[in-house]
Amino acid sequence: MEEGSPNPFRKLLTVGEVAERSGLAVSALHFYEAKGLISSIRSRGNQRRFGRDVLRRLGIIKVAQRVGIPLAEIQAAFETLPQGRTPTAGDWQRLSLLWKQDLDVRIDRLVALRDRLTDCIGCGCLSVESCPLRNPYDRLAKDGPGPRLLETNDV
Repeated sequence: MEEGSPNPFRKLLTVGEVAERSGLAVSALHFYEAKGLISSIRSRGNQRRFGRDVLRRLGIIKVAQRVGIPLAEIQAAFETLPQGRTPTAGDWQRLSLLWKQDLDVRIDRLVALRDRLTDCIGCGCLSVESCPLRNPYDRLAKDGPGPRLLETNDV
């Protein structure tokens, strides 16, 4: 490269810089890149370089994961965003609306779980004192295996 010519990698971030700025491990960045959630280019020395837009994408990933959104859903949402630019507040609003209904359902389930946590879980074991009242003759067996009562709102 000639002296004085602009370095095309100057404004890009190294994997270490992205890790430091995002608070994520380098291995997490490699994982997200392998899953197609973020992308990099390679320098002449075959080192990863990231655009600054990756920091906002990583922020979205962290927030979405914190509320329990699976990576597959995050990836599907990211596929609706233009590549190579920082997601905007409007992009975030659109993405969050995609997830809002699912989050509302999860919240309702968690509230129901919290409120019924000390009751019989409907597993059919009949070891908890309230089980004969909640699941007499193992009537929940017809609904399938596992803790049936806490998986529905039909209590």
